[in-house]
Amino acid sequence: MTLSGSVLAQTPPPEAEPESKVVNSSLDAQLFYEILLGEMNAKGNEAATGFALLLDSARRTNDARLFQRAMEVALQARSGESALQAAQNWRLAQPDSREANRYVLQILIALNRINDTAEPLQRELAMTPLAQKPQALAAIVQIYSRVGDRAQAARLVEEALAKELVDPAVGVDAWMVVGQMRLAAGRKPLALDAARKALMLKPGAEAPIRLALELMDPQLPAAEAMIKQYLSTYARPDLRTAYARALISDQRYAEAQQQLEKATHDRADLPEAWLILGALQAEQNQQAAGQRSLERYLKLVAQQPEDEARQRGESQAYLSLALLAEKRQDTEAAQGWLNKVSSPALQATTKARQASILAQQGRVEEGLKLLQSLPTSTPAEARSRLMAEVQLLRGQKQFEAAFQLLDKALVDFPDDADLLYDQAMLADKLQRYDVMEKLLRTIIEQQPDNQNAYNALGYSFAERGVRLPEARELVNKALSLAPNDPFISDSLAWVEFKAGNLNEAIRILEKAFRSKPDPEIAAHLGEVLWVAGQKSRAQSVWKEGLALSKDNESLLETLRRFNVKP
Repeated sequence: MTLSGSVLAQTPPPEAEPESKVVNSSLDAQLFYEILLGEMNAKGNEAATGFALLLDSARRTNDARLFQRAMEVALQARSGESALQAAQNWRLAQPDSREANRYVLQILIALNRINDTAEPLQRELAMTPLAQKPQALAAIVQIYSRVGDRAQAARLVEEALAKELVDPAVGVDAWMVVGQMRLAAGRKPLALDAARKALMLKPGAEAPIRLALELMDPQLPAAEAMIKQYLSTYARPDLRTAYARALISDQRYAEAQQQLEKATHDRADLPEAWLILGALQAEQNQQAAGQRSLERYLKLVAQQPEDEARQRGESQAYLSLALLAEKRQDTEAAQGWLNKVSSPALQATTKARQASILAQQGRVEEGLKLLQSLPTSTPAEARSRLMAEVQLLRGQKQFEAAFQLLDKALVDFPDDADLLYDQAMLADKLQRYDVMEKLLRTIIEQQPDNQNAYNALGYSFAERGVRLPEARELVNKALSLAPNDPFISDSLAWVEFKAGNLNEAIRILEKAFRSKPDPEIAAHLGEVLWVAGQKSRAQSVWKEGLALSKDNESLLETLRRFNVKP
């Protein structure tokens, strides 16, 4: 078995051993000659001989530096077993050395001898002072992060931490290690059980809730139930904000906004909560509220030190303020906010927005030139620029040009699911339905859990009123993968509408619209209500949709079809 010399860099360097008092060197002429000969062999072509000489010198002197040098020679020669031998001899000679024990542990893990790591792990914890144990426990997850069999590692670590798991002083930290190891092994229910046990030891602890946030999943509702129960008892605005982030990721925007409003009420000086709330309000077209929240964020963050995190946060706020200005059709103000963005990570997004504004002003070629000034030194940068160009062309209804651009891109990125999906949506716009279906089925074959592909294909069938049983099956599959996605619910409602199930369509659409007030969902809900004879309610919903976006193409087209004035 071999391993590279980089194994020692995979974990934080051991703490230096306490300095010992000065003693006379035991280096005599024979030992000096042996060390010199060992070094010469190590640097030549006789690494094994050099290792043997250095290890023999280390044994005779019990010198930690010589044991470490012998290990280095073995690692450079990619001889893991020899490195382990040196570390074990070092530990045998100096049983109280934490540094020697850590090397034993690290090398065993690098050699994938996981079952042999329990003893050095327990020894490491036993030698760690109580004040340093939380830090030592937290390092365990990283130490075992490269292990192939995560389930085996999780079991071994849990057994090794038997004493710590019942120790009130470090029990929460120990259960968090077990929980993270179980999560890494893909055992989410067991990871949640570890979080529960940690919370039993210390009911107000935050760490178990942060683990529960990582575990939030429609297939594991108990994780969210734990979070809600905790937040009903403890006022932790930072955790509430983290919960809101998870809700946004799950597209549960209305619930996320409620949590953010509560967080900012409980702690009005929490910048992050104001930033996320403002960005969400901007996306939801809540213009006045979004403006206030973002301005409050900028005022609060101005009191913080100028660093990368502040720069990134301010830039995100400027992007959201630009979005609000665009929605007011104030392009001058939007450009002003965009000019303030300084975070390098957001420059591509900023230029894409600036190009979009130029295109809206009829300056499409200028917009494309601006995008073409973006760097393309890496494949990721080239792809990012391409997607921005496609977005701009699609926004200007130049569907054929966008389709051809993606066609060229797919030569370089043939298996890129996002590019395939975008081309499928353009094929739909161009009424090339056979091409669209082929592209979406390619994505489904490559990524069986891609809910967007199932949803798009099912919706396309429903919109055209064809293959409705298959459309329902496809959309239900998408909904099983993303149960809280309001746009997939919208698709299911459209299937029901086309099948003549008006009441069911209304029920689904009303729930989706409450979850995500969106002009396209409003267009669908209004149409179903109108067809069902509820014309007054339909006009009320359409009015709400126009308040969200008076220029939404789908909504305006629906109003034209029913001869309703905007």
